[in-house]
Amino acid sequence: MAKQKKKRTKKYHGADAALTKPAITRVTAVNRSKPGQYWYEHKRILKPVLTVAGIVVVVIVLIIEIIRVVSGGTL
Repeated sequence: MAKQKKKRTKKYHGADAALTKPAITRVTAVNRSKPGQYWYEHKRILKPVLTVAGIVVVVIVLIIEIIRVVSGGTL
């Protein structure tokens, strides 16, 4: 088997080197309500918190219902 040639990882800096492309920043303007803007800015934090809170509420309701069925009475 022939030995493979090592690939070049160093960037070319000579006169014939490719020019770097300018960074393009795209901006979109949207009119949002105050709650909508708050959700847009904080949804990265709020989505997991609300998901966990919903799961906890469902588990608590299930535990209460199981206790009520097992005890045969009402709470």
